[in-house]
Amino acid sequence: MTNALLVYPQQPPTYWGSDFALDIVGVKAAFPPLGLLTIAAMFPQDHDLRVVDMNVTSLDDSDLERADMVFTSTMIVQRTSLQDVIERCNRVGVPVVAGGPHPTTFHDEIDGVSHFVLDEAEEIFPEFLRDLANGAAKAMYREPRKPDVTRTPLPRFDLIDM
Repeated sequence: MTNALLVYPQQPPTYWGSDFALDIVGVKAAFPPLGLLTIAAMFPQDHDLRVVDMNVTSLDDSDLERADMVFTSTMIVQRTSLQDVIERCNRVGVPVVAGGPHPTTFHDEIDGVSHFVLDEAEEIFPEFLRDLANGAAKAMYREPRKPDVTRTPLPRFDLIDM
């Protein structure tokens, strides 16, 4: 795998959300996709990484055509958008790796995902990448231990336009 696309699904507008205030302060999203940016820092240097935050920009077919694999991190409120991303990836034959609170809680209800990285990915993600490179990636990786944040790499903020 050389081209990894990291996709942060869209959050729906909500009554209590900040969506309608964002225009006032001149930003498109309230916060960056920190989980995906942290995971991005764990990829080997020879990988071409792209991030699509669907709260800021659309996920285009051309993004999927370039991708060898799509990685997502999803909260429960983003589940509908995640399902759309999975279906689009499945249609074009791009494998999906799903993580975050929603897949951790409801992975048995999510179809079309090639690999799940559940709980705290910081500790288990390097093992997943090694297994993937060796053609032996499992369907599910779990890491219940909390990560040592003093060893967690700095997020790849260079991959997004802040």
